[in-house]
Amino acid sequence: MSEKDFLAERFEEFRPHLKAVAYRMLGSLAEAEDAVQETWFKLNRSDVGEVGNLGGWLTTVTGRVCLDMLRSRATRHEEPLHDQDGQVVRLPDPVISGADRIDPEQEILLADSVGIALMIVLQTLAPAERLAFVLHDMFHVPFDDIAGIIDRTPATTRQLASRARRRVQGQAPAPDTDLAARRRVVDAFLAAARGGDFDALVAVLDPDIVARSDGGTLLPSALRRGATEVASQAITFARFAEAALPVLINGTPGVLAVTADGRPMSVMSFTIQGGRVTALDILTDPERLGRI
Repeated sequence: MSEKDFLAERFEEFRPHLKAVAYRMLGSLAEAEDAVQETWFKLNRSDVGEVGNLGGWLTTVTGRVCLDMLRSRATRHEEPLHDQDGQVVRLPDPVISGADRIDPEQEILLADSVGIALMIVLQTLAPAERLAFVLHDMFHVPFDDIAGIIDRTPATTRQLASRARRRVQGQAPAPDTDLAARRRVVDAFLAAARGGDFDALVAVLDPDIVARSDGGTLLPSALRRGATEVASQAITFARFAEAALPVLINGTPGVLAVTADGRPMSVMSFTIQGGRVTALDILTDPERLGRI
């Protein structure tokens, strides 16, 4: 086996891990693939004969590529979508799988229970904060290695990760862990919406629920708060629930609504805490749904 073939084989071993890093950094599955491919190009152009930990080297390279991509977004002024009140309504790409199991590659991609709510909070972090938090807290990369990527001292890098951690813990607290119990809450939500049972719907919603709908550039986006408003809206659009399929979205129970000919209309992700829905994130963007 040639050295190039050997490196290609080793790289494929690390590909799922690198995609997981890039997805957390970028929130886009397509851009995550691009970042991993760029890492491969950099590996081909580098002399790694003296590298003792190829996985660590590839992880930091992917982190640097993603950091450059995030900074490029800012340079191009690619701001998230906002609703009529100026609130951010830009949802990350969902990772969708069957209702009962996640395939092995998705399992690696979604390790550490990276739900949509957490991904939304990550999007609010500055690029350097996001890199420090993702690489250290999620992938256990030492601060000394991360500091070299962002041109900061290890102490400053530690502070960036700490600041990001506080925001994540404050805005995306850990959801319930019982998968079957969460599925029952989602089923109760759908049954109430289909039946037009306002009281039953309110009962499964947290009083302070936040519902975000991302329609992209083609459909309106919206952000709604409170059980009463969210329940009213859910019943209004209950016709979508009539064609709802149970799925896992980023490893947690969700709903895929499809048309009569099987085309996706919306993806609904539920964050459930204390047996109630605390966040409802709905992707209705036709362009992004068309790529699922």
